[in-house]
Amino acid sequence: MKRLFFVPAILIATPALAHLDPSEHGSVAAGLSHPLFGLDHILAMIVVGLWAAQIGGRAIWAVPASFVSAMLFGFALSLIGLPLPLVEPMILASSVALGLLVTMAVRPDPRIAVALVGLFALFHGHAHGAELGHAEAATFGLGFAVATATLHGVGAAVGVLLKGQQMALRILGGGTALAGLMIAFS
Repeated sequence: MKRLFFVPAILIATPALAHLDPSEHGSVAAGLSHPLFGLDHILAMIVVGLWAAQIGGRAIWAVPASFVSAMLFGFALSLIGLPLPLVEPMILASSVALGLLVTMAVRPDPRIAVALVGLFALFHGHAHGAELGHAEAATFGLGFAVATATLHGVGAAVGVLLKGQQMALRILGGGTALAGLMIAFS
C-alpha cells in the first residue's frame, strides 16, 4: 500500500530550494536571505556580535567588521575556484568555538579576536560562493554581507544590553556551542 503513494510522490516532486531562487526573487534578496536559512550561520553570526560586545572597546566594531571582510574574501576565493578544505565542519566549529569563548568570558587582545573570527569567516564566505547558483555575484555578496552584519549587530546589541549580566551572556554562549554540537551530530 505504501508503494502506491511513493510512486506518485516521486513523479510530482519538484526540486527543493534551501535558499531563495535568485531568478524569482533577485540576487540581492537571495543574498540577504542566505545566512538566515541556515541555523549554523545564524548561530555563528550572532555569537560573533555577543563576543565582540563581551570583549568591549574597539572589538565591538572591529570583530564584526573583520568577519564580514574575511567572509567576502572567502566568497571571492570560491568564485575563482580556489578550494578550501573542511568548509562545513569549520562553519560548525565556528559556532561551537565562539560559543565556548563567550561561555568562558575570554577577552583576548582585539587583534587576536579579529584574526580568529576572520579565519572562521573565510569558510562561511566560501560556502556562500559555492551556493551562488544563478545569482549575480556582486549583488548576492552585498545581500549576504548586509544580512551578516545585521546578525552581528543583533548579537552585539544583546551583548551590550547584558553587559552587567555576565551569567546571562555565558548561558547564551553555552547554548550556542551546544546548538552547534547538536547540528554537527544530528
